[in-house]
Amino acid sequence: MTPMSDSGRPIAVSAEVAGALAAGRAVVALESTIISHGFPYPANIECAMETERTVREAGAVPATIAVIGGVPTVGISTEQITHLGTVGAAGVVKASRRDLAVLAARGSDGATTVAGTMLVAAMAGIRVFATGGIGGVHRGAQESFDISADLLELARTPVCVVCAGAKSILDLGLTLEVLETHGVAVLGYKTSEFPAFYTRASGFRVDVRIDSAAEIAAILRAHDALGLTAGTVVANPIPPEYAIDAATLDHWTDAALAEAAAAGVHGKDVTPFLLARLHALSDGETEEANKELVYNNARLAAQIAVELTR
Repeated sequence: MTPMSDSGRPIAVSAEVAGALAAGRAVVALESTIISHGFPYPANIECAMETERTVREAGAVPATIAVIGGVPTVGISTEQITHLGTVGAAGVVKASRRDLAVLAARGSDGATTVAGTMLVAAMAGIRVFATGGIGGVHRGAQESFDISADLLELARTPVCVVCAGAKSILDLGLTLEVLETHGVAVLGYKTSEFPAFYTRASGFRVDVRIDSAAEIAAILRAHDALGLTAGTVVANPIPPEYAIDAATLDHWTDAALAEAAAAGVHGKDVTPFLLARLHALSDGETEEANKELVYNNARLAAQIAVELTR
């Protein structure tokens, strides 16, 4: 492991990732909360390994990011992925920006969220990141002020986040309003409509439709040349064969939200609670859809990263 980033911050970078970055090769950052909190064991480990394989197959080097023993680590090993997946949510902290210093001081492990992964990826000099979906403004945020840190990280960290939009359990209209306020471009990949994670449509439009990875890479180059500091969202709809009917999903979501409210679930515990309930209510259909959209995003992110190296 390389003990320090180019920015001088104390992070660890695997030899493979460091070599790829030094040689100007394509690298794609991947988050680790999906391993500890996104899927049950052993599906979580299988998904993580398949996502890395998908990135490699598309011509880029995968860099799964986590906090290991207090050290933000870029390009964790198979053994470390297995550790995060085996210990799971009960023993691994969800690590956003606010958690990194605490974990570092305590020498603890953490699975990085979208926000945490973006921050560490930027420290390492990685421009493209693939995830499932970004966090957003929760329903009822006018009273709760429950807004994901992902949106604020996108406002200040110049990383391109390839995702299947945001989950339909969120207030998608307000999520897009917050991104617009903070100057975050939302690019639709072969779509003019913002996808809603398990479904391809939401009723809300993206800022602009883009039909190739090469054009996305050109936009990122222009973004950097202009000195813009916000992130970029690339909204990549779930493949149609894995999409879930919107009306059915809304029914399951309403039921899960009611259960969360009755149980007093709030804050960062809401999303994993709702995902678990959706998995149960759908007899596993949402889990299969989740995996496939992650692989789809990883493939596109790798294509963009490769185009950036040309």
